Amino acid sequence: MDAPLPANGMDQGEPLMRAEGIGMAFHGHAALADVRFQIHAGELVAVLGPSGAGKTTLFRCLAGLARPDRGCVRVDGQDMTRATGGNRRRMARGIALVFQQFNLVGRLTALDNVLAGRLGHVPAWRGWLRRFSRADRLLALECLDRVGLLAKAGQRADSLSGGQQQRVAIARALAQRPRLILADEPVASLDPATAAGVLDLLRGIARTDGVGVVCSLHQVDLARAAADRIVGLADGRVVVDLPAASFDTAAAARLYSTP
Repeated sequence: MDAPLPANGMDQGEPLMRAEGIGMAFHGHAALADVRFQIHAGELVAVLGPSGAGKTTLFRCLAGLARPDRGCVRVDGQDMTRATGGNRRRMARGIALVFQQFNLVGRLTALDNVLAGRLGHVPAWRGWLRRFSRADRLLALECLDRVGLLAKAGQRADSLSGGQQQRVAIARALAQRPRLILADEPVASLDPATAAGVLDLLRGIARTDGVGVVCSLHQVDLARAAADRIVGLADGRVVVDLPAASFDTAAAARLYSTP
């Protein structure tokens, strides 16, 4: 297999997160093989690839939800893969997750769902009883305001549209005050216009907050419009890593035609 297409060679400083030779197999099948790429502050990276390419497995490794068989994930230069105890919890607090199906508690209000982003920052009993401080509540309201849903703070999550629910999920991620946001197929269940709006919101957050945002996507056009870089996975390997503006038909053919 050919080497990946070159990424933008500009010096962006030390990356927030670096995947270093990640390999993972299930029942003798290599889901990931020597995956290497990095994420910098302020950029949105789109991960593309055909079904079965290994995108979900990669996200689980990046989020610390799965431990790769080989290689490691470094966050701010530290190996998260083998971190334990308080150090691992501290590193995990800096990574917020956004899911395809929103993962909201439907019977709770938008505000209460956003406050879940503070659970890693407060004593456990406060989270269980939902006894959040005034500062946490103000932060949650600010996050809802940033995603355009302050007026919906007291509304049940299951009464909101799909696009609104995904914005609540993004507000919850913001309330975590993360260094990185990992969004696994965040627009797969949304119509094209709503999907574009959600990706614009994530790109704005990356710019304004200086966080790294990684989105797995299926839609090439959305990735080209919203992302700074595109990383393409095929058969568990990185075959494309380049600026989104350079992702042309030849790059798409290379990604989606890899045997």
